[in-house]
Amino acid sequence: MDIYSAELTPKTPFLQFNPVSGVFDIQGKSIPENSVLFYKPLFDWLDLYFQSPAKTTTLNVKLDYFNTSSAKCIVDLFKKLEGFGKKGHQVSINWMHDEMDDDMLEAGEDYKSIIKIPFNLVSYVK
Repeated sequence: MDIYSAELTPKTPFLQFNPVSGVFDIQGKSIPENSVLFYKPLFDWLDLYFQSPAKTTTLNVKLDYFNTSSAKCIVDLFKKLEGFGKKGHQVSINWMHDEMDDDMLEAGEDYKSIIKIPFNLVSYVK
């Protein structure tokens, strides 16, 4: 299975999902014209990944900004990982936010309150 990746653009985040290491990264802004269309290939890839996953799966999210339609897709991604975790697989999410960005911290706190797998809030200095 190949790495799933997408290059960073002004409207879409950098994606790199490594099926061997189980480390998944999302970075940048997520404001695509059509979020569902942008994220659908990733969800399809995840369905294949879950058939033969790494021992542990870690999603690192480091977004500067995302729009409302991306928020829905992000929740769907987290729910997909949560469902996988409920089947006994080791899954965790690291929500990285600039320590000065209260909006991104609050978004992470909101997600953490609804996602029932290990969800870490990680601050960094820009």
